Amino acid sequence: MKIRRFSATAFAAALLIPGLAACNDTGTAGAGASATPAASGSIAPSGTPAGDAKQALLDSTNAIRDGNFRFTMSGAGSTAEGQVHEPSQSAEMRMTIGDPSSDLMMKLDLIHAKPDSWVKLELGGKAAASVPGLKNLNLGKYQHLDQTRIKGNRALGFDFDKVDPAGSAVLTQGVTEVRKTGDGAYAGTVDVSKAAEAGSLDPAVITALGAQAQSVPFTAKVDTQGRLSELVLQIPAAGQSAAQDLKITYSDYGSATAAQKPPADQVVEAPPEFYNLFN
Repeated sequence: MKIRRFSATAFAAALLIPGLAACNDTGTAGAGASATPAASGSIAPSGTPAGDAKQALLDSTNAIRDGNFRFTMSGAGSTAEGQVHEPSQSAEMRMTIGDPSSDLMMKLDLIHAKPDSWVKLELGGKAAASVPGLKNLNLGKYQHLDQTRIKGNRALGFDFDKVDPAGSAVLTQGVTEVRKTGDGAYAGTVDVSKAAEAGSLDPAVITALGAQAQSVPFTAKVDTQGRLSELVLQIPAAGQSAAQDLKITYSDYGSATAAQKPPADQVVEAPPEFYNLFN
């Protein structure tokens, strides 16, 4: 496999689809069945008008903006988890892309404590030894990042004005059809062509989906207080990517904790080779 520098979209929350699919062509189709949405404006079996169901989903993302929650994302053989704690202007994310059987597996542990950011990088897989500048990447250490070099980088930076790594508010605004399927449960379709900035979808996949991007099936759940707890997008096959589920969860609203800065003896300044890898 030819090792290349990785685009930012491969490592933002957007990294999850398809991320490093080019390094591991054994995509696995998502297990979720496609939702069958009711027509817009129709009455769901529970008696809830579709318009009310959409408003409930839109409202379910309001608590995310408070910036105090834990989250997970998974899809295309990649996972991410972490917490956001806006009161302390801090956040942490742990991401794994690929697995040991892949040509390349990458783990990132990102810590943000405004105005600083650090990342610990781990590499594995058959092609890991071919990564450019490997010997200078200080694997196993937290690398302190120069904010001027990661400004606007969706992989390494964090915007405390947009605290949701998955951008679920943007996704729910793209809902085209929805019905309530049970207590706190919804299903329908979403136009992801309008959600390139959400952070949980790779814009390249949105393009590859073509017209299919306008009606991607989804399911969603909210907790007893009406806050979004789970969102699953059932992404159709597109280009070289197999059909797959992108799952996003939220928990611990209001009870996340501040991210802990790494110990000083485990920190080094990130070398040029590190920035080159992500540009």
